[in-house]
Amino acid sequence: MSKADFITNVADAGEMSNAEAKRVVELVFGEIESGLKKGKKDGKFTIGTFGTFTINKRAARKGRNPRTGEEIKIKASKSLRFRPSSNLKEAAGCK
Repeated sequence: MSKADFITNVADAGEMSNAEAKRVVELVFGEIESGLKKGKKDGKFTIGTFGTFTINKRAARKGRNPRTGEEIKIKASKSLRFRPSSNLKEAAGCK
């Protein structure tokens, strides 16, 4: 689903104009983003019955170039993961 489709669905469900729905969607996404920025120290940001975003850290490590077999250094990195709440899993039929 594209962002435009999502906004249209929110507008239809909330009986509002697309412009109002766009503002609402942007506000929600902005709050998630600011929550993730604040949660950098904890590495976690939870939204009630929606789910939890976690920031995982991977240490630097050594790897091998599969083509040449040469040893290479892989930099440390971070990744963002999402774990849905049990309510969200149930709604999706995954429980």
